[in-house]
Amino acid sequence: MFLFDTLSLVFVALILLGVIPNLFYSFGYLPHIKRKRHYLLHYFAFIFSMIGVVLAGNALVFLFFWELMSLTSWQLILTEVEDQETIKAARFYFFMTHFGFVFLLLFFLIATDGNLDIDFATMHSIVRTFAYPTLLFFMLVFSFLSKAGAVPFHVWLPYAHPAAPSPISAMMSGVMLKVALYGFMRFLFDVLYPWPLEWGIVVLVIGAVSSLVGVLYALSEHDIKALLANHSIENIGIILIGFGMGMIFDTLGLKLLSSFAFVAAVFHIFNHMSFKSLLFMGAGSVLHQTHTKNIEQYGGLIKSMPLTAFTFLLASISISALPPSNGFLSEWMIFQSMLGSYNITDTTLKLAIPFAIFALAMTGGLAIACFVKAYGITFLGLHRSQNAKHAKEVNFLMRFGMILMTLVVISLMLLAPFYLSWFDQALVHLEHISVYAKMFPKGFWHLHSVAVHGGVVSPIILLAALLGITLLLFLAYKMLHVKTRIHRTWGCGYQTSAKTQYSATGFAGPIRRFFDWLYRSDEHFHKKSIANHETKFSNANYEVHAKPLFETSLYDGAKKVTNIVSYWVYRLAHFEKTRYAAMIFNLMLLVLFSYRTFVHQFSWATFVLELIVVFISIKVLIIGDKR
Repeated sequence: MFLFDTLSLVFVALILLGVIPNLFYSFGYLPHIKRKRHYLLHYFAFIFSMIGVVLAGNALVFLFFWELMSLTSWQLILTEVEDQETIKAARFYFFMTHFGFVFLLLFFLIATDGNLDIDFATMHSIVRTFAYPTLLFFMLVFSFLSKAGAVPFHVWLPYAHPAAPSPISAMMSGVMLKVALYGFMRFLFDVLYPWPLEWGIVVLVIGAVSSLVGVLYALSEHDIKALLANHSIENIGIILIGFGMGMIFDTLGLKLLSSFAFVAAVFHIFNHMSFKSLLFMGAGSVLHQTHTKNIEQYGGLIKSMPLTAFTFLLASISISALPPSNGFLSEWMIFQSMLGSYNITDTTLKLAIPFAIFALAMTGGLAIACFVKAYGITFLGLHRSQNAKHAKEVNFLMRFGMILMTLVVISLMLLAPFYLSWFDQALVHLEHISVYAKMFPKGFWHLHSVAVHGGVVSPIILLAALLGITLLLFLAYKMLHVKTRIHRTWGCGYQTSAKTQYSATGFAGPIRRFFDWLYRSDEHFHKKSIANHETKFSNANYEVHAKPLFETSLYDGAKKVTNIVSYWVYRLAHFEKTRYAAMIFNLMLLVLFSYRTFVHQFSWATFVLELIVVFISIKVLIIGDKR
């Protein structure tokens, strides 16, 4: 019923590392929540369900805790139910999470042959005789990656995370998305192994596209929680790049590189949990004090909220993969795994892997730009609103939660060899070879790539060097008695004010114009005049709104088609009941024939015969004689 192997315990540890700081932060946030009983009941049930998912040992238990996790998180989004935008976001999340649940249920019904009590090893023996394993793989992709927020299933994240209370946003983005990746990893290894090469390429491409789309949409966001939600899409993409490379290397027989890529992916799962949880806590603290999620209304908060500013800065450095942070280490390992593929001769891989390298490199640069915008406009400069001017630091429990999560971020950097050893053991338990000795051949001071001519990095030495240089500069500043000059910022007749500062819109302008094909932005220029007359003294307000491309093109189109089909079925059911019954009969025929085709051995003769029977039945019973 339950499974306590190394992989499960690794993810239990991830949940606890994310939940314990969140508990303190959440209880500090609790006085500002109206429906406290509703919140606490679903909060603890949510934690319990995530632990149940990673410890589940058979399909029935897994499905129970998976659905419990979905329902409790849905109810937590509805905590502030009086807001119509919250209700819309919760409805969207409910639809997307159950879209994935349908495919997960179909996967289990096929993989267990209808007996949901069997364990994963028995499921593997059943799947080996199934004629269409690629169908099962795509069921896993639809079920788990829709929950994890990979493109094109990512559309619910920028709605659900801003609508949820900030502690829940931190736990959903930091922990729940990783539980979905655990499920994807668990069934890839335990049920569908070995994999064909095409599966790894699919995961690699999904990861590369997700990383780029996530960071590009984050750059255009002004809502601080929606910005962080889009960065979750980006980092899920980075993790999937590591997964894809691990699958590709395993299929090609490069077992050492495969284990290295999987260890890097799991390491980034932990890193993203830590810094994204800390970022959402910081965003929640800022939102709590300023009562707005609009970055344009912040500014100067480093003076009134120094602890929040420091923790947000540390998490921003980590998510931007700047050395020697923990985010840098895991992304460096993923880069090194991809660079180890230089001697692969497969034509498809010669296109897919360079594209993934380009995507990861570009993602890193754009992430730095995005968090320069997010941190600079939020915490630096002058106050842009009265709420920001009168903001103060949050209460002790919220601060203590952020401090604990900061320690988790720092531990993942300083104690990286310990974590990597544990992740390596999890891969060994999944029958992959150990790479820890190759990564640390000369002790824990230096982390080595296992690729031929790979690189070497030392986070501890890098950190010591940065601290040493900073200390030397500070001592030199003090010893040389450098004079501080105080004068106006500009000497050209203008007085510095909040309106003359860089805005989030202006900062992202060049990038937005370059990627206008993706954003398809609507620009609104609102000009205020005096007595209905335009003067040179009037004020103007310029706004840019980026359209979510996948939502408008893919999901809106699917919604229109569904409405048309449902209206047609409605007309049949109410006005042409004979044809409606005939349509249900033909649908049952189609399901039965499809079941035989997919589950049993495929035969062209039988397939053609069944197709003819279906067409004749449709012609006679539904279409009929048009005369």
